[in-house]
Amino acid sequence: MSKLKFMFLFAGVFLLAACSEYVEETYTYKINEPVFMAVTEFRNSVKVSRIPQEIHKQGKICFYKDYLYISEPDKGIHIVNNVDPANPKVVGFIEILGNADITVLNDVLYADSYIDLVWFDISNPAAPVPEGRKENVFPTAIPPMDNFYGYDYELCSDKTKGVIVGWEVKEKSGTYNKSRWWWWRGGMTNDLLMAESYAKSGSNTGITGSMARFSIYKNYLFTVLNNYMGVFDLSQRTPVVVADSIYVGWDVETIFSYKDYMFLGTPRGMLIYNVTNPVKPVYLSSFQHFYGCDPVVVENDKAFVTVRSGNMCGQNSNELIIVDVSNVKAPKQLASYAMTSPKGLGIDNGTLFLCDDGLKVYDASDPMVMMGKQLAHYKGMDGYDVIPYDKTLMMIAGDGIYQYDYTDLNNIKPLSKLPIGQ
Repeated sequence: MSKLKFMFLFAGVFLLAACSEYVEETYTYKINEPVFMAVTEFRNSVKVSRIPQEIHKQGKICFYKDYLYISEPDKGIHIVNNVDPANPKVVGFIEILGNADITVLNDVLYADSYIDLVWFDISNPAAPVPEGRKENVFPTAIPPMDNFYGYDYELCSDKTKGVIVGWEVKEKSGTYNKSRWWWWRGGMTNDLLMAESYAKSGSNTGITGSMARFSIYKNYLFTVLNNYMGVFDLSQRTPVVVADSIYVGWDVETIFSYKDYMFLGTPRGMLIYNVTNPVKPVYLSSFQHFYGCDPVVVENDKAFVTVRSGNMCGQNSNELIIVDVSNVKAPKQLASYAMTSPKGLGIDNGTLFLCDDGLKVYDASDPMVMMGKQLAHYKGMDGYDVIPYDKTLMMIAGDGIYQYDYTDLNNIKPLSKLPIGQ
């Protein structure tokens, strides 16, 4: 036998021995187990109160006819009389389990409640009247998790237990075949363990922030959740689902209406859909960037996108990207600027308001030179999202709702702070 043949034979025997070795090892891991609530109790939990409640946590914002509606994640909606932005007053609260997003059309406020859509008559904005509930229109909705443990997919899929309204972290153990683990580790990362814990504006329209997952186009409500976009006809008092959930992929996070298009923000980039026929949105193009969280706003055929790292957002990229979308089928990057940790943003007639290291304000009329045209920078707060409207900037941050008068862009004036979490 030649020396070369002997070496191959020895290697084959060695690999066979390694792969045939069977050693079971026990591992422990943490996982989120669902907390269920009976369906009837869940759907009877909506309450409207004219007694103001403290806002404990920042969430999505919507402005409509001098009132601010503040969604406190999973709890409900705070109603703020903002007739005088220098002296806002909390005047009521709508308790809605599982609420994250809100919008308004023709004096009707629409809000999600985990798997359902609910709506209220707000002809009297301080005293909303519950009008209806559309059941099971967001079937993939689950409460957010504040860790990376994943969840028990099999348990969550059991619809007989009710509606998932929270999570409990549990520690579990399991076993795996050490030889199989050795065999696959070069091409996969802990797949055996992960398999157990991972699953798959006009006057009649509310103005939402850039973090919104609800957007109005004409008489239609567009919603995004996970990998899907939904469409509801709001021309009648009761919303009608007019199309099956549209698979858009990329785990879409935000949606922004501009002209006859919807701009979707995802961890991997911006998607553009034509909604001229709202019942049948048509995919046009995408603009890809580094993996990260990314709301988007558009004005004058320019899209402003922030990409943020950290938490669930992905890689270590923090930047503001400006994209030319005059040709919606071929978006083109104009500029990119490094930021600290940008979040929500808003644009009004060429003035860009950006939540980054507090609040930054730029003259963005020429995106190529905007970094040299910073108009203001307010520090000391963790800005989350903004709504610029009629020369008043409304910003929600971790510790409060801040408002500014930008009538004179050379002298932007703080107006008020409504505390959060105090």
